[in-house]
Amino acid sequence: MQACLNGRRSPADSPSVPMSPEDMARSAAQAVAAGATAVHVHPKTPCGHDSLSPRVLAPALEAIRASVSVPVGVTTGAWAEPEPAARLARVRSWSALPDFASVNWHEPGAEAVAAQLLSMGVGVEAGIWSGTDGAARFTASPLGPKVLRVLAEVTDPDPATAEASARTLLAGLGTAHARPVLLHGEEGGAWPVLRLAGRLGLATRIGLEDTLFLPDGRHADGNARLVAEGLVRYGSFPHAS
Repeated sequence: MQACLNGRRSPADSPSVPMSPEDMARSAAQAVAAGATAVHVHPKTPCGHDSLSPRVLAPALEAIRASVSVPVGVTTGAWAEPEPAARLARVRSWSALPDFASVNWHEPGAEAVAAQLLSMGVGVEAGIWSGTDGAARFTASPLGPKVLRVLAEVTDPDPATAEASARTLLAGLGTAHARPVLLHGEEGGAWPVLRLAGRLGLATRIGLEDTLFLPDGRHADGNARLVAEGLVRYGSFPHAS
């Protein structure tokens, strides 16, 4: 169970969203204490924007690693650096390195970013979003066998259809490069997709990046509560592993 601490959210979404390195470290420690085995985080500028700058990334990684001993990953999303060459240059400039980084395969320049990360010894989560050509691009990619895992991201927020969207995404991926799969949803689809991951025995994640709400509709008071609830629902299926 991976904890996704903040994503592109801000305190305007919830006061529990961690923004500073210190808050990220505190939230990570609480999530790990609740059972998370990895952490995914979006380092933020003081203004609250996602950033790939080494001056932003390093303090976040250092603070989190001082609090937890599980693998820590970051985003390389194009929204943080839209121009592909500039995004690649940012990654090349990293001094402190995460254990892994997500690369959204449908984004321009994704393969160059993934290749750079691999050359630096950073594990790559191949982010394959539903509703994009990411699955087709990934299955044809020569880098596919080298990635750490596939991050199957179901972008359908409707709880009534998210599971079907997840199954369509997984079918499109097939057994691409025989890499492990982490399946997750977002917003209203977060809990149905997490339960599906449990039934299928796939890795999953939960956190304030993916949903602000507990399964019963109440607001989550932090990542630790989401992780605890996620583990209960994930582990309720006999085939979960």
